[in-house]
Amino acid sequence: MPKIKKISELVELMEKKEQIRNIGIIAHIDHGKTTMTDSLLAEAGLLSPTLAGQARALDYLEEEQKRGITIKMANISLLHEVGGRPYVINLIDTPGHVDFTGKVTRALRAIDGAVVVVDAVEEVMVQTETVTRQALEERVKPVLFINKIDRLIRELKLTPDQIQKKLARTIRSFNTLIDLYGDPDVRDKWKVSAEGGTVTFGSALHRWGFNIKMMQERGLKFSDILEFYKTGKWEKELSKLLPLHEAVLGMVVNNLPTPLEAQPFRIPKIWEGSMESDTGKAMADCNEGGPIVMCVNKVIVDPHAGVVCTGRVFSGTIHKGDEIYSISSRKKYRVQQVGIYMGAFRQPVDAVSAGNIAALLGLDDVRAGDTIVLPEYAKAMVPFERIKYVSEPVITIAIEPERPRDLPSLINAMHTLSVEDPNLVVTINQETGEYLLSGMGELHLEITCKWIRENFKIPIKTSSPTVVYRETITKTSPSFMGKSPNKHNKIWFEVEKLDGKVVGLIKSGEISELRSSKAMAKVLREEAGWPTLEARNVVGVSDHLDVLVDATKGAQYLREVMGSIRSAFHWICKEGPLAEERLREVKVRLIKVLLHEDPAHRGPAQMMPATRQAIFAALLSAEPTLLEPIYKIQVRIPPDQLGAVTGLVTSKRGAIVRVEQKGPIQFVTGHIPVAETLGLASEMRAATSGTAFWQLTFDHWARVPKSLEPKVVAQIRKRKGLPPEVPKAERYIVRE
Repeated sequence: MPKIKKISELVELMEKKEQIRNIGIIAHIDHGKTTMTDSLLAEAGLLSPTLAGQARALDYLEEEQKRGITIKMANISLLHEVGGRPYVINLIDTPGHVDFTGKVTRALRAIDGAVVVVDAVEEVMVQTETVTRQALEERVKPVLFINKIDRLIRELKLTPDQIQKKLARTIRSFNTLIDLYGDPDVRDKWKVSAEGGTVTFGSALHRWGFNIKMMQERGLKFSDILEFYKTGKWEKELSKLLPLHEAVLGMVVNNLPTPLEAQPFRIPKIWEGSMESDTGKAMADCNEGGPIVMCVNKVIVDPHAGVVCTGRVFSGTIHKGDEIYSISSRKKYRVQQVGIYMGAFRQPVDAVSAGNIAALLGLDDVRAGDTIVLPEYAKAMVPFERIKYVSEPVITIAIEPERPRDLPSLINAMHTLSVEDPNLVVTINQETGEYLLSGMGELHLEITCKWIRENFKIPIKTSSPTVVYRETITKTSPSFMGKSPNKHNKIWFEVEKLDGKVVGLIKSGEISELRSSKAMAKVLREEAGWPTLEARNVVGVSDHLDVLVDATKGAQYLREVMGSIRSAFHWICKEGPLAEERLREVKVRLIKVLLHEDPAHRGPAQMMPATRQAIFAALLSAEPTLLEPIYKIQVRIPPDQLGAVTGLVTSKRGAIVRVEQKGPIQFVTGHIPVAETLGLASEMRAATSGTAFWQLTFDHWARVPKSLEPKVVAQIRKRKGLPPEVPKAERYIVRE
């Protein structure tokens, strides 16, 4: 891909905040995001116009080109003029397949507006709702591009009245999402409408698009577009009369916010520090002369340059050679290079200022979600809230090299991939020595393994995929005591099921160990109705929706051992007593401690086993149970295949939620356990003669049926090399 010819002009414009737009392209899979982006690149001189719509230029990975899907988010900066005034558009193309949703989440942290692409035939789909909800939760303003209008004309042969009704229904459905998930302050302002210029219609493949204002300025009507297709003149004339890039980028410039407009609104949502502090004021003002604040949203490992950190600069200006500080890794770094992205390429520049997206070299231990500041602000700076992912890994495979000598290289490769993709989880089974890789679905893991084989040149063997489960409890336990190995310390715990309101607050990021105790207590009191004392004494929150509460009164030396207790709590949350699966939705209450006065007798080696002993006794007495992940399945089929699909779903312990008719196509939506979807592809193709198109989206966790639970627990324990029998509570109960 050639580099932009006007790089100097673009860099100059990056200083003018009112002429910057940071946007993302988000959508359901195969609704035309990347095809649309090709047309935008062609207008910027980065792609031949003859290839636009076919090149998939931002799908720069071979695997993306081969499969026709976007796997990694790609960044690019381009120039566009509206009314004779130039603008710089920092654009991110994101994946649509649900297995790569985590990359959408991270992209949203860096942008202020989003173009949501919707297929005119399929209308608003499952993933459309997911990505729109993500955008609205990050206070990213959406506009709508309804794509594939040509299919309504050529394939479905709808009348103008039918097309108008279908498009109106799509706009209503999209506005319903804004009603559901939008911030109350902007819900009504952000609703899209054709009259307001926040909806564009067109065909990304055929490179034309329009909004009402464009049609009025050119003296055209929708009937003229129908005539172009009827006479076959659309191919030569329509893209010239109604250029897609003009319609989409014009909508972006006129309706999506500048960094100056967006940051005062977004910062209080994604950052919990004081807006009256120096950094708070600088970020709200998008002050390029303020202290450096950058939120990292993407990390890749370049085989030549090393770790490349990409993120939004919210304040200050980052120059090559600057000394900066990472809040998460607690280390200073020297910036080796500052750049901006041009598709698969990075273009080095002298500096990147507030309001723009930068790529930095030299920050080896920085990860997605980290906050970068100047060293003098290291202690005072409150980090950005951790990036929240709407889905979590639910499929696991064991992986090993075919040649034992490749083991160090494999470990390095898996580490590299987990750095780039936080939705990949690498663990080691301590009993078997297996390296386990967990991901969002079979495709996610398939792509990962292919990269290991082809990009890292490591021949590997993999096991059959297995499902990830969770453990929880169904009742409240009595208090149980744990005793340290040296018998000098005693500690009492009880457990209970965590209420749904608190679970929601953890999911939304409203409470986490990164928040101050005061802020956390306020949220628990006001949102969940917890008593003030209990809300104030939350001392631990796990990544998987568990809470540790200190309910002791006047306990001596407790502050000195709380770190050990908290570490043991997190250890237990990762390995529950049923089958060493992660705990979920459990409240652990520390009731009482009796500690030895000599610090040498109450170290971690004493307190962690005592804590684990007491909590395990409580968990096993609270009727523990196993949870399994449930997918939402949406299947697109001809009407005559409805019986085959519903029969297949229900035969796999699934349930049909609704069946909708959209034109000549039926959409079946249901729920199905992830465990029942392994190998579903071949069965679906056989049942529907290859006519079904479907998508699986992680939806929720549900209790494994009682009749199946013993068998599933036994299978997991066997796979992990654990004793076949689940331990009884008596094994951990000790007497005073």
